[in-house]
Amino acid sequence: MQTALDFLKEHYEVAFATCEDNRPKLRLFQIMRHEGTTLYFATSTQKAVYSQLVANPHVEILAVDGKVSVRCEGSVDFDVDDECKRWIYDNNPVLPRLYSSYDKLVYFALRIEVMDYYDLRPTPPILRHFDLRAGTETGGFVGERFMKGDK
Repeated sequence: MQTALDFLKEHYEVAFATCEDNRPKLRLFQIMRHEGTTLYFATSTQKAVYSQLVANPHVEILAVDGKVSVRCEGSVDFDVDDECKRWIYDNNPVLPRLYSSYDKLVYFALRIEVMDYYDLRPTPPILRHFDLRAGTETGGFVGERFMKGDK
């Protein structure tokens, strides 16, 4: 699991998927901070993504580099403490360019519930599936068959 989390630290620009009117909505987002299996983001209350998250907090993200990818799913939570908000604003150079103060943004946390790590470089390719809710890990490919329980 740590390999997948490290990949997200290095690849902080992710495809971020929400849902509106039963239709997927996808955009690029930046992970602003990591704390274990919790990822932090910021947006504006004026953007559609904010309304989508309020209506349905379930999201997926995808980070990709070549033949390696990490997909995460979970629910967002807008309960982010003020110290974390200030840190995010102060440590992400894009935010002060767009917003005059940290309190002009809304911040949210994504607690990863399920994470898939794919590495298609080796033969056979590697897949690791982590269900953080259940505390389980499965994965591995052998030919065309997916082998469950292989660690």
